Amino acid sequence: MKRPLVALVLAQALSLTGTRLSTVAIPWLVLTATGDPVLTGLVGLAEMLPYVVAKALGGPWVDRLGARTISLWCDLLSIAAVGVIPVLEAFDLLTLPVLLPLVAVLGMLRGPSDVAKYSQVPEVARLAGLRLERVTGTTGAVERLASTVGAAAAGALIALIGAGPSLIVNAVTLALSAAVVAWGLPHAKKSAAAALPYREQLAEGWSFLRHEPVLMSIVIMVMVTNLLDQAHAAVMLPVWVQTHGHHAALLGLLLAVVSGASIAGSVLAGVTGERLPRLLVYTVAFLIVGFPRFAVFAFDAPLALVLSVLVVGGFASGFLNPILSAISFERTPAALVGRVTALIGAISWALIPFGGLVGGALIAGWGLDAALLIAGGCYFVVTLMPLALPNFRQFDRHPLGGMAE
Repeated sequence: MKRPLVALVLAQALSLTGTRLSTVAIPWLVLTATGDPVLTGLVGLAEMLPYVVAKALGGPWVDRLGARTISLWCDLLSIAAVGVIPVLEAFDLLTLPVLLPLVAVLGMLRGPSDVAKYSQVPEVARLAGLRLERVTGTTGAVERLASTVGAAAAGALIALIGAGPSLIVNAVTLALSAAVVAWGLPHAKKSAAAALPYREQLAEGWSFLRHEPVLMSIVIMVMVTNLLDQAHAAVMLPVWVQTHGHHAALLGLLLAVVSGASIAGSVLAGVTGERLPRLLVYTVAFLIVGFPRFAVFAFDAPLALVLSVLVVGGFASGFLNPILSAISFERTPAALVGRVTALIGAISWALIPFGGLVGGALIAGWGLDAALLIAGGCYFVVTLMPLALPNFRQFDRHPLGGMAE
């Protein structure tokens, strides 16, 4: 059955494109209105903290109600939350105290929606008769493509019509995503977990995850690198663009270059993933995507060199999510997929809400160039974890021989 795979790919592409657009447009809206990188980071916190909490707590509901139901309703409700922002701006009613609760609601709805779509991967792979690496490679490529299109569209739309009105496109993509989910994703099977109290379900997922050394090592490492990625993308990069006299179109281009190059990496990972030495690829990819991306901006390299570094780093990053997703699904029992993937996602993203604040604080305290080097140096240290921790040696083992039952 190819229909569920097509539906999953389209739904992810639509929702992620809109989300990427809003993650560029909303910080730019605040930065241009206030000129304050700390307030820009605060808006990122207001969205990402509810996102992480809702993602963690939404796992049992995905297992109870089904991924299709959760994804559908969260996308529909998000339309209203994002659609009201340009309306308020048009009537000059959009202030920071009004914007913060709105982006918090967006984050609270996005968390369970992302978990629901992601947790459908094993079932979609089974229905399509494909291996996990093939499906995770495909969804990884779609994620990167959506980020590329969303970032590029954000830069163009902000330049053309302004940051606020560009969010109307986000509302449209969410509506289309909900329609695709209703059309093609499979309905939930009845699960024995639904009979358990909510707290027991949540505890069961957490108990499994904390006793899985490989998954916990991955989660801790990705949690820290995500913090630094967010500091770079949400604050450091916009500030670099603005202070060098460039427009939002360049910001969109820089983000799109990374995402665009990562598409090729994701596609290659999907095709060759079964034969790749996972640990080696994972470690090398993180080393390439980390420190050089920060250093090239700190040293004011020519734009051609900046773009070259971003292309190479983006290509390397494309290998990461397909590998990590396959490992996660291989090691997680089918009955726990919703809860465990929700917790993995939530913990991995736990520090992202503070990334903007960290980026803003580093810039305020030491200046942009020093902030970039400090963050890049921390990134380099963290990416050495696979060489230091023995838990990572089990990367290439398949204890369950594929998706657990």
